[in-house]
Amino acid sequence: MFAIIQAAGWPIWFLLLASVIALALIIERSVSLRDRRIIPPNLFGEVVAVYQRQGVTDEMLGKLALDSPLGTVLAAGLRNHKASRYVMKEAIEEAGRAVAHDLERFLTTLGTIATAAPLLGLFGTVIGMIEIFGSQSPTGTNPQQLAHGISIALYNTAFGIGIAVPALIFYRHFRHKVDTLIVEMEERASKLVDILHGERVDAPAPLRA
Repeated sequence: MFAIIQAAGWPIWFLLLASVIALALIIERSVSLRDRRIIPPNLFGEVVAVYQRQGVTDEMLGKLALDSPLGTVLAAGLRNHKASRYVMKEAIEEAGRAVAHDLERFLTTLGTIATAAPLLGLFGTVIGMIEIFGSQSPTGTNPQQLAHGISIALYNTAFGIGIAVPALIFYRHFRHKVDTLIVEMEERASKLVDILHGERVDAPAPLRA
C-alpha cells in the first residue's frame, strides 16, 4: 500500500484525506439514521396511551423530547395541546424542520466529496502529465521520470473514481432515507393532531353546473 502511495505521488494525499472523511461520515450516518433510533416503533402508541391516561406533564414532555427525533416532534405538538389545531401543527412543523436539519447533518459534506473526488483525481492526472512532459528533453527521454508521471496520472484517476462512486451511492441512499423518515414522522404527528382535535372533515367538492 505504501508503495502505491509513493507511486501515486503527493496529489494522492488529498484523495486519501477525502476517503478517510467519507468513510467516517458513512459510518456515522449509518449509525445515526437507524430506523429504530429515529422512529421507535412503539413510541407513538405509548405517547397516546400516556396522554389519554394522565394528560400532559412537564416531566413527560421532557422525557419525550429527549427520547428520539420523533419524540421531539410529538413533544412540540403536545406542548400546545390546548391551542388550536393550526397552532399545534405550526409547532410541530417548526420542530420538524429542526429535526430534518439534524438528520441531514454531514450529507452536504459527503455529497461534496462525491463531486470533488474525481476533480482531485483529475488534478493528479494533470500533475502526472506535467511529469511526463518533463521527462522529455533534447537528449532523449528519462524512462524513470516518464514511468513515475504515468503512475501519478493513472493512480490518481483510479483513486478519484474509486472514492467518488461509493460516496455518491451512500449520499443518495442517506438522502432518500432522510426523506422517508421525515414523511413517516409527519404522518405520526398528523395522527396525534387528529387524536387531540378530532378527525379532519374535508370540505365538500363544489358542484358543477
